[in-house]
Amino acid sequence: MKTIKIKTPAKINLTLEILEKRKDGYHNIQSIMQTVSLYDFLTITVDENDDHDNIIDISGNNPLIPYDESNLAYISAEKYLKKSGIISKKVSIFIEKHIPIAAGLAGGSSNAAGVLYGLNEIFGKILDNELLSVLASQIGADVNFCLYGGTQLATLKGEKLKKLPTPDLNIIIVKPKDLFISAKEAYDKYSKLSNKPENKNTEAMIEAIKENNTQKIASLLNNTLEAAILNDYPVIKDIKAHLIKKGCLNAVMSGSGPSVFAICDKSIDLSELKKVYDEVYEVSIVSHGACNIALRTNINAGTFLSSKTFTDSTYANSPKCRNNEK
Repeated sequence: MKTIKIKTPAKINLTLEILEKRKDGYHNIQSIMQTVSLYDFLTITVDENDDHDNIIDISGNNPLIPYDESNLAYISAEKYLKKSGIISKKVSIFIEKHIPIAAGLAGGSSNAAGVLYGLNEIFGKILDNELLSVLASQIGADVNFCLYGGTQLATLKGEKLKKLPTPDLNIIIVKPKDLFISAKEAYDKYSKLSNKPENKNTEAMIEAIKENNTQKIASLLNNTLEAAILNDYPVIKDIKAHLIKKGCLNAVMSGSGPSVFAICDKSIDLSELKKVYDEVYEVSIVSHGACNIALRTNINAGTFLSSKTFTDSTYANSPKCRNNEK
């Protein structure tokens, strides 16, 4: 038996430009994606199975999530085992959810990336980065980014990545209560817009990031999808205004929404925000994607391969996450 602990960060879009619709139903995009220090935690255990077939079992702490074959973590495990030719295994995955779901923060994609990364660690990295990226792109548009994380220019449907310098930013994320928007809903609404908004700011944002210019980065935040969402969900507009009124430099909807994030150049008192909105997070920029916290074998014998014993209080801030290169 082997168990690995993985932490998977949330994603925000500093810019999101929507281009032409593809034959596969996706849109081509141009986006600067960024991982932040809001994490889900995965516990992945692999044991022997007497049957030839593999068994995949998904569970977690959030009752709103389907723990079945539709879960991206399940799909990720299934694709990894098939591609690597592994048989007669039972894979158990427990998802400790902290990233809000259906919120434009890529929580499900991040979990899927964590499963690919974790299983590859357990099985001795039998798939190289190129093959992992192919699998990730088959699972979902954001999964390849979530595998590597950091600051990346994402093109095509989001799977083609170009690494950028990591800026130093303070971020506040607010998720509206009881509001969930799927990516499909957001893009369907966008497709019905008679007047599409202007795509802008990505090239200028790249230069601002290279300069590590917080004011300029904040001024260039842009999400083309907002135009399709704000009229139907005015609370998103209210949150943006509230964050700017509190002293943040600028605020924008993250991904397909409804979460909003703001860039702040000073410490903001969050107590008032937390009275109005249930889910408020102060996060920082991180330069990694899904990463290993601890790997242990011979569970009954208690043999750890990590540098120190895993506990809930230590892995959340573990420095062991590597900066995966892509």
